Amino acid sequence: MRIFFATDVHGSETCWRKFLNAGAHYEADALILGGDMTGKALVPVIHDGGENWHATLLENRQELVGEDQVREFEEAVIRRGYYPFRSNPEAVQALHENEAHWHGLFEQKMLETVKKWMDLADERLAGTGIACVVCPGNDDQLEVDDVVRQAQHVTLGEGRIVDLDGFQLASTGWANRTPWNTYREEDEPDLATRIAAVVAQVTTPRERTIFSFHCPPYGTGLDDAPELTEDMRLKDAGHSTKPVGSTAVREAIEKFEPALALHGHIHEARGSARLGNTLCINPGSSYEQGQLLGAVVELDGKKKIKRFILTSG
Repeated sequence: MRIFFATDVHGSETCWRKFLNAGAHYEADALILGGDMTGKALVPVIHDGGENWHATLLENRQELVGEDQVREFEEAVIRRGYYPFRSNPEAVQALHENEAHWHGLFEQKMLETVKKWMDLADERLAGTGIACVVCPGNDDQLEVDDVVRQAQHVTLGEGRIVDLDGFQLASTGWANRTPWNTYREEDEPDLATRIAAVVAQVTTPRERTIFSFHCPPYGTGLDDAPELTEDMRLKDAGHSTKPVGSTAVREAIEKFEPALALHGHIHEARGSARLGNTLCINPGSSYEQGQLLGAVVELDGKKKIKRFILTSG
């Protein structure tokens, strides 16, 4: 069986479309998305009167004139994984003064985008025979799961076993604690309990088992992230790194020894590592550039996986 795995697309529609196209391109039997599929911010496009608009993206204010320029800007925002919305100065000021309304609008735009993505997947994958499994990650709100469940050709992976042509995929997008207090994170003992509940559902031999755990195993190099100072700035301009992965994930892999373990979470830690007989992969992420990083893996049901390649495009 051949799988294509990617992760951490963070709302980039360009990356999602590439992910869906990767099945046919790599002749994959299954597509697996490992988490953090939603974007991180709203971007207001503000009407100044007549044909004049303005907006700010990545601290760069842009003056826009006419519908064509507005649409072009909105498409650029969507490609980078943010959510544009049209408004006026008074309405935007009111949103900034009411945090609950701002968060409510963000959730609305985010869920609308996930629904759009699921509809696109149903359109592109119908009749192909390519399986598609999505497991939201720590940055994804819990409400995302219900939207994914409604898709006809996408299977929600969180907390369950998915059968893939004689192999079984065990997934969770939850992570150990982060400095950002995200939606799906918990203390290591609780994460260990969560993982154990998923793994207990596996009925295939180890060599036919795949783990998709969003957080990488601690101390494997797949979890090396830039170290932060106490005020949340990069230490030594980002040159200082430290392992931030999960001990619970590592212990589960070492105990069960699946053939393959797929991870993400740490965008900079692209690579592979071995824990016993288990091949662990973190393909990394360059979603802000519209580049989809991934991994193609051939599984033959033997003790060790020998054929895989990290991809970009």
